[in-house]
Amino acid sequence: MHIPLTRYGAKEILLYAGGAFVHAVVLGWILHPLVGLPFVLVGLGVLYFFRDPRRVPPDDPLAVVAPADGKITDVDVVDTVDFLGVPARRIGIFLSVFNVHLNRAPMGGEVVWTHRRPGRFLNVLDPESLKVNESNWIGIHCGGDLSVVVRQVSGAIARRIVCPLAPRAVVRRGQEIGMIKLGSRTEFYIPVDSGFEPAVKVGDRVKAGLTVIGYLAGPPPAGNIPSTPADTDASRT
Repeated sequence: MHIPLTRYGAKEILLYAGGAFVHAVVLGWILHPLVGLPFVLVGLGVLYFFRDPRRVPPDDPLAVVAPADGKITDVDVVDTVDFLGVPARRIGIFLSVFNVHLNRAPMGGEVVWTHRRPGRFLNVLDPESLKVNESNWIGIHCGGDLSVVVRQVSGAIARRIVCPLAPRAVVRRGQEIGMIKLGSRTEFYIPVDSGFEPAVKVGDRVKAGLTVIGYLAGPPPAGNIPSTPADTDASRT
């Protein structure tokens, strides 16, 4: 069975999965095949964590898709948020170690702001973690007067946030924008006055680039960049 893997896990796959499989072969040959079984399971676990399933966003130009796999923990309004500077709707998603950990663009647009904030590594279920944990912020201009923010937050186990984006990068809805390695949290912010209507509630399970988390008030902002084409590699990464 073919398991697509993300390029963001190349180092870990080679080091940990490769090492586990080598140990399994050596110990199985020297001692007994069953002795190597735990290492096989470790190697398969690493491959499973870095899986990269194909995702094709919905065609609706007003649909906003989830930036992460996981469980919705917040659907609320905050007074202000970095980069936007206005009251914003927030949708928070908790990722367990069993979720796909690739982050995807909830909307198409141009990256105009990024900011990595050093911090601690508390459990992301602790409200204090939102204030003190290491995080990476991505501001995306989606066309017209509309901009949104995606925030990647580290957790107690997650110690590495990956984001290759830089200002002036253009992303399509559903395109990968980075990864948080192991359990973590991803947040989406959009101005209250955008007319965005959430389509999810606390407790819902979502999939990045696939599940619609809300809809814009039409028409789409001028210059909005469409979804990632289904026939390109980017739709699966």
